[in-house]
Amino acid sequence: MPLYCREFVDFLMAYLDEELPLDQRGIFEQHMIDCPPCEEYLGSYREAVRLGTEVCRGDDATPPEDAPDELVHAILAARKQS
Repeated sequence: MPLYCREFVDFLMAYLDEELPLDQRGIFEQHMIDCPPCEEYLGSYREAVRLGTEVCRGDDATPPEDAPDELVHAILAARKQS
């Protein structure tokens, strides 16, 4: 992974939380235009967050059918630890 792509990952949460200053947000978004793998990574990250949110809605919630088994097991294990 190129250095710039590693920096992309470092700024991912700030971007999603809309905490990046406008100039950095523009650089981040331009990188996504220029780097399809990072754009795909962002999409898969958003999907993981969506699925994780659905799984954690309640103790008796049923995971969505499209949730990867590894994600469901990781979330359930984390819930047991807390």
